[in-house]
Amino acid sequence: MKLKDWLLETFTWWHGQTIGTRFYTWRFGKRVGEDERGNVFYQNADGSRRWVVFNGPVEATAIGTGWHGWMHFRVDTPPSQEDYQPRAWQKPHQQNLTGTGLAYRPKGSLLNTAERPRVTGDYDAWQP
Repeated sequence: MKLKDWLLETFTWWHGQTIGTRFYTWRFGKRVGEDERGNVFYQNADGSRRWVVFNGPVEATAIGTGWHGWMHFRVDTPPSQEDYQPRAWQKPHQQNLTGTGLAYRPKGSLLNTAERPRVTGDYDAWQP
């Protein structure tokens, strides 16, 4: 392990697991499965604690729908132990782009130069 990686693991949590999580996972973790993004899911021996070690930056929305249900104790069987198929209404993951240059900016916002569409008859602006 390089010095930079060791320092990041020791002092930051947003780059992946910390040294405490690595030790706890080594000591008590039972690997349950891995999702298509490379995130690895664990639980302790009695199943009372569940956690994920992210593959890359820690991003809660990077957990797929099947694993999300398991992580939040909505289902007892992890997707790795069943033939999980997402429902038709469950959308694939999209990265949260808030705060980046690719964030959604509607017409009329301060960061979008396009003009906002005029108000139709269903809204009247408040006037004091």
